[in-house]
Amino acid sequence: MFGDSMERTETLRPIHRLTQPLLRFLHVESMSGVVLLVFTAAAIVAANSPLAEVYIRFWNTHLTLGAGRFSLSYPLWYWVNDGLMTVFFFLVGLEIKRELIAGELQDFRRIIAPSAAAVGGAVTPALIFLLLQHGQAGQSGWAIPMATDIAFVVGALALLGKRVPHGLKVFLLTLAIVDDIIAVLVIALFYSSQIKLAWLAAAAAGTLTVVAMNRLGIRTVAGYLLAGVGIWLFTLKSGIHPTISGVVLGLLTPGIPLISRESLRSTLEEAIFTIGSGTGGSGSVRLRDVVEKVDFVSREAISPLERFETEVHPWTAFVIMPVFALANAGVPFSFESVTSPIATAVAVALLVGKPLGIVLSLLIVVKSGIGIMPGGASWKAIVGAGCLAGIGFTMSLFVASLSLEGDLLVEAKTGVLAGSALSSLIGLSVLSMSLRRMRPSENAQGSGANKS
Repeated sequence: MFGDSMERTETLRPIHRLTQPLLRFLHVESMSGVVLLVFTAAAIVAANSPLAEVYIRFWNTHLTLGAGRFSLSYPLWYWVNDGLMTVFFFLVGLEIKRELIAGELQDFRRIIAPSAAAVGGAVTPALIFLLLQHGQAGQSGWAIPMATDIAFVVGALALLGKRVPHGLKVFLLTLAIVDDIIAVLVIALFYSSQIKLAWLAAAAAGTLTVVAMNRLGIRTVAGYLLAGVGIWLFTLKSGIHPTISGVVLGLLTPGIPLISRESLRSTLEEAIFTIGSGTGGSGSVRLRDVVEKVDFVSREAISPLERFETEVHPWTAFVIMPVFALANAGVPFSFESVTSPIATAVAVALLVGKPLGIVLSLLIVVKSGIGIMPGGASWKAIVGAGCLAGIGFTMSLFVASLSLEGDLLVEAKTGVLAGSALSSLIGLSVLSMSLRRMRPSENAQGSGANKS
């Protein structure tokens, strides 16, 4: 009976290995969306209360690491945006690589629709923003409304429960990942300061060191952590935004286990035989050797990519992102900031540009036969999903902090919060109405079609 159970587990394991990372990702993101909302509200309340001065003073407190010439001294908000957020971008790199290896990004026909939608959903808001801000002081913030905050989007989808087709969830997730790739390229190309070649060469040397460590099969986490900190520092000094180093390190993380499943099986069988027979010299020494070997092969039977993503994702979702929200979402609201041209431009770009770009791009690739519709989704559901994609938040606030400062930054953040809030309300309303009219059988058939 036990053998039959093992056979069934082996039969189910391939699909389990394909779907488990996605399900785990969606679960963490849906929960983190709630936490993110709480910390965002706390930051807004603090910035618009008698504690506003204390709030601002705290995040402008300088933190110095190192000593003398070999020290870095920046405000706390800077350490969050350029330091902690590097871990967030490392996770972005891991997610991109996972999707390239075993997810939606490996299938051209499945990737073309969300990719086209992501490009349209990034370019259209930027064009609308530039149209509204052309020749004005806030023009440099054109990339603010380009990105989608997947944590809030998944959290919003969770409110609709099982009515949301699986194909639509995968479509939005893939769109957000391609969206992140676009955002990373934009930050690297347009929001980096003057490049210093010596430091850039040092960062490149550090990256090559990591590649060599991977090729040699080195698995010591401390070694990679030390190399990663060095690459971050060199990138910071080079003039390229240091968060890019996180993406590069994520993409370099090996996606193939060092130990095959067959080796794992044989090692476990050998260990069970050795322990059961009591053979092999001194009992305690032999047992220690067996346990160490089993520990090594069981750990290395899981790829570093999957292991790091599993370990880093909760920290990013429940610590780093909330701290980022607490440091960046504290916007003092006033009639002038809410109605300012730049706040209006950001809000309109998110609210109108995102769904317009996504729907039109998807319409083109589907009607031309290049791409396919998300399984189980109607065009009205796509419009609702496009509106939800207008929740920019994390990446939008991040780009705003890179491109603007002073009153313009406050006004842009106000536009991000207003546009994201309206996008979530409208998106949920449209999506809820479209799903209410869909019969459960249609949802199930669509999901099945998406998997075929």
